This record gives sequence, structure tokens and C-alpha cells, in this order.
Amino acid sequence: MPTTTLILISVIALFALSMFIVVLSRYRKCPSDRVMVIYGKVGTNPDGSPRSSRCIHGGAAFIWPVIQAFQYLDLTPLTINVDLANALSHQNIRVDVPSRFTVGISTETGVMQNAAERLLGLKTSEIQELAKDIMFGQLRLVIATMDIEEINTDRDKFLEAVAHNVETELKKIGLRLINVNVTDITDESGYINALGKEAAAKAINDAKQSVAEKTRDGETGAAAAIRDQRVAVSAADATAVEGENRAKVTIAQSDATRREQEAEALRRATAAEKTAEAKAQEEAYAAQKAAEVARAERENATQQADIIVKARIAKERIELEAEAQAEQFRRLAKGEADAIYAKMEAEARGNLEILQKQAEGFAKLVAAANGDPQSAVQFMIADKIEELVRIQVEAIKNLNIDKITVWDSMGGEGGSPTTSNFLAGMMKSIPPLNEMFKLAGMQIPEFLGTQLPAIETVESAE
Repeated sequence: MPTTTLILISVIALFALSMFIVVLSRYRKCPSDRVMVIYGKVGTNPDGSPRSSRCIHGGAAFIWPVIQAFQYLDLTPLTINVDLANALSHQNIRVDVPSRFTVGISTETGVMQNAAERLLGLKTSEIQELAKDIMFGQLRLVIATMDIEEINTDRDKFLEAVAHNVETELKKIGLRLINVNVTDITDESGYINALGKEAAAKAINDAKQSVAEKTRDGETGAAAAIRDQRVAVSAADATAVEGENRAKVTIAQSDATRREQEAEALRRATAAEKTAEAKAQEEAYAAQKAAEVARAERENATQQADIIVKARIAKERIELEAEAQAEQFRRLAKGEADAIYAKMEAEARGNLEILQKQAEGFAKLVAAANGDPQSAVQFMIADKIEELVRIQVEAIKNLNIDKITVWDSMGGEGGSPTTSNFLAGMMKSIPPLNEMFKLAGMQIPEFLGTQLPAIETVESAE
């Protein structure tokens, strides 16, 4: 056989042996005191969702490499001491109930799955603390629904209620309740102790009553049998009566003590109830006060919001109106300014045109005067002399003199009457033509009139 074939066969055999060892190493057996939890890809639930784990108690299973892993849950029972103190009973009396619980991981199918999901990987102390919290809560709940007499006398009912409530909650995390043991029940008010004393006193009284009855029967028979011993029997009767009286006194004292303790317990219970009611009313009043304060704040906020919103809307409306009015004023002012500017520009262009035409006419007039500006000015004044005279005449044309009273003494200057002098003075108030010409630097032609001596007056005025 060739060497290559031998080598190939050896490799295949070695690979097969390795796979067999791997398969053997992945096949796990579950001890009886443990639960093996296989997690990873372990299949699906009936509804099609993937399963979180698969629990095995007893037997064995193959653990697929890479896609699966496993851990163990210890089934060793756990003992948990629950020292419950100041638990409030149905009668509002606080009691101390020290108890001992024994629990362990359940092997039921559904509960075991809960343990795999909630307890896998936790330490024993962590599991004990988790179970202890549940026990505390359920034990308080059971005590709150029962009276002290039921808890003290009917222990079976109490333990059954505790076991039912605690086991129901423990199953949710995968535990089962194995045993419950309540060591002793005490209360801070001494009510349970008083109940014990009452029972003891009742037993003692019953025993004394039975003894007295037996003694009475024996003494009655002896008196019937031995009539000659009446004195001794009478003494025995007296002794019996004295004993009965003492027994009655003892019974009365025990009854008084019991009633006193019952009254004290009732007083404490009533006080506790009143205190609880007062506290509840106080909390209700506080809640109602907080609600009223919140409602007042809400109404105040609503009113403020309404006022502020209305004021803000009014403010915005006024601002918009003011802006619109201002914009209108600006546009009107701009329009007026544009109109004034256009008007002034037109007037300026007209004035410029007039001045330009006047300048052109004056230039032509100077050119016509052979370049002599003075002659041109005299010509222009002569051209306007008619209008100047008209303006002078218009100055006194509309002068309305309703009545003039003249006292003429005929003593005027030069022998002329005063009235004529007055009229002559009014006419002289109008500058003569020759003075007008003098002011213009010209002389009146001789054909218009002779030279008047008023020229000197005009020159002196100038």
C-alpha cells in the first residue's frame, strides 16, 4: 500500500477520533440534585417565538458547540430567617412574628423555566435576599387580614394562608416553599399575653369549681350518713364556704384584671384607629388644599394669558394702524414734496427761461445801443415810464376822503389861500415826471415841459 494512502487513512482516523472525543465531551448528564439549563439556540415555543432556555432535571443531553451553552441550578434547600417586627394586624395592633422559611428551586416544568430565566447566575445570598423580600411582603399582607385571636389560636389557618401567598409569589421567580415555621408571636401592647392569662385563669377557675363540687357531694353524703357529726359537718361547711368565697374573690380579681387588660387593649386599638383616621383626614385635607392651589394657579394663569393675549393683540393692532397711518403720511408727504418740487422746478425753469429771454433781449438792446449799456438801461426805463406813472396814480386813486373840513384864514404864503396850498401839497406828493427822469439819469424832453426847480430837491434827497 502506498505511503500516501496510509497517511490519508491516518488523518481521517485521527479526525474521526477527534470528532468522537468532542461529541463525548459535549454530552452532559444532569445530576439529581441539580437542574441543567441549556441556553442559546434551543428551538421555538408553540407560538413560534424563540425559546430562551431548555431545563432538564435528570437524564442527559447533547450540547451543540458554538450555538449552545449550559449551566446548573442547585436544588439544595435554603433556610431563610424572617424576623418580622411591628406588623399591623386587622385590629391595628402591631405584632412581632419571627419565622423560618425553607425554600428551594422548583422542578415543575413552568416554574423551573422561571428559575432559569430569573435565577441563573445569581449567588445563593442573592437568591436568599430576593426570596426574603417576597416573604416579608406576603407575611405582612396575611397578618393585615387576620385578627390577633385567629393568629394566636388558629395557627394552622395562619400558616396555610402564609404558605399559599408566599408560594404563589415564589413560583414567579422559580422557587417553591418547602416548610414554614413560626416560632413565637408577640405584640407591643401585651394583648396576646393577656389572652394567655385569661385562658389560664379560666382553666384554674374551672378546676376549682370541679373540686368544690366534688367536696360538696362528699360532705352532703357524709352528713346524710353520719347525722351525729353535724357539728363537724357544719364546721366543714363553713370551711367550704370560706374556700368558695376565696375562690370567688380570686375569680373576681382575675376577671377584673382581664377586663382591665381588655379595656387597655381596646383603648390602644381605639386610639390607633383614631390616629389613623386623623392622619388620613389630614392627608386628604392636604391633597385637597394642593388641588385648590393648583386650580387657583391654573385660573390665574388662564386669566393672565387671556389679558396678556388681548393686550398683545390690541398692541399689535395699534402698532399696525400706526405704521399704516405713518406710511400713509409718509406717502402723502412724499407726494406733496414731489408736487412742490415739480412745481418749484417748473417755476424755476420758467424763471430761467424768462431771465434767459430777458438777457437775450437786453443783449440785443445793448447791441442796438451801439454797445452802450447805460443807453440801453435808459431806453428800458423810458419804455416802462408809462407803467410807473400809472402805479403812482393808482396810489391815490382809491383814497376815499369822506369829508374834509378846512378853516381857511386866507393867510397862506404868498397871499394864496390855505385850501389851495393843501391841494397843491397833495399833488406835489406825487413825484413829477422830470424827477423820475432825473432818478433814472435822464432828462425829460423839452417838448414835454420846462425844467422845474424840483431837480435840486431830488438831488439833495439822493
